[in-house]
Amino acid sequence: MKNLFSLILVVSIATFSIAQNKLPNMQLNTLDGDKIALEDISSDDQLVVISLWATWCVPCKNELDAISEVYDDWTDETNVKLYAISVDDSRTVKRVKPLVYGKGWEFDILLDTNSELKRQLNAPTIPLTLLVKNNEILYRHSGYTPGSEDELFEKIKEFSN
Repeated sequence: MKNLFSLILVVSIATFSIAQNKLPNMQLNTLDGDKIALEDISSDDQLVVISLWATWCVPCKNELDAISEVYDDWTDETNVKLYAISVDDSRTVKRVKPLVYGKGWEFDILLDTNSELKRQLNAPTIPLTLLVKNNEILYRHSGYTPGSEDELFEKIKEFSN
């Protein structure tokens, strides 16, 4: 019995570890209500930044503001694409669109209103920033402090070659 439990534990840990290196296969809504398959956003060698955020999360908004200021330069230099995925729930999701338009964010916004993606990525806190290529998570960073966007851009340049 002890060996069976050990085997199940090892297989579970291995499966969990593998799952954390890939984007989950799921669909998210755009601000316009269209559906986008998560697996489609980083296919064909497209390097993608995914930022999990919420309207009530001050560090999240600070990070996206900082990235917004340099996003055009990033895309010109590396062709990276950013998807900011809001984890606002059904009570606060109505604040997303006015906030995005008010801030003038030019990147794609997706909605994870049930926090399913957040759970599948095992993200206990936000902001969570991922660098993804061909659905493989290459880099993962939790939290935000001023200057984190510079570290992220260094990783973008590293993986865009």
